[in-house]
Amino acid sequence: MATSDASTPPLRVLVDTNVALDLFLQREPWATEAQGLVSAYTQGKVVGYVPASALTDIFYISRRIVGADKAFHVIDLCLSAFAVIAVDRAVIDQARTLPGADFEDNVQIACAQVAQLDAIVTRDATGFVHAPMPTLAPKDVANQVK
Repeated sequence: MATSDASTPPLRVLVDTNVALDLFLQREPWATEAQGLVSAYTQGKVVGYVPASALTDIFYISRRIVGADKAFHVIDLCLSAFAVIAVDRAVIDQARTLPGADFEDNVQIACAQVAQLDAIVTRDATGFVHAPMPTLAPKDVANQVK
């Protein structure tokens, strides 16, 4: 990844599971809409993170769509593109205290909190309305880091 301007630290974002799937499985129209995120990443203006728990979901969904061999390739791509946030008892306990019924989203929010990330990149902001950090649509990331 390219480095960002020394005067401006990169935006540190949690990449929602569906956004990672969109990118690595080229799911349209979302993969095209995420090109702003990809551009900011390649310019070193964004650092992406995923919860460790998302990797099992990404593998499971990818395997159903493209088979096991390609699903492992998707996991390898995730590991090379994103930092991984551990999901431990403290994260789970924190997620349990958050409002809302979507536990997966709450775990992602708790991971973003623990890692002190700047934002969550998602195409479904409704699952993150109670997050203490802003949510960004993938297509809007590049505008945030100009």
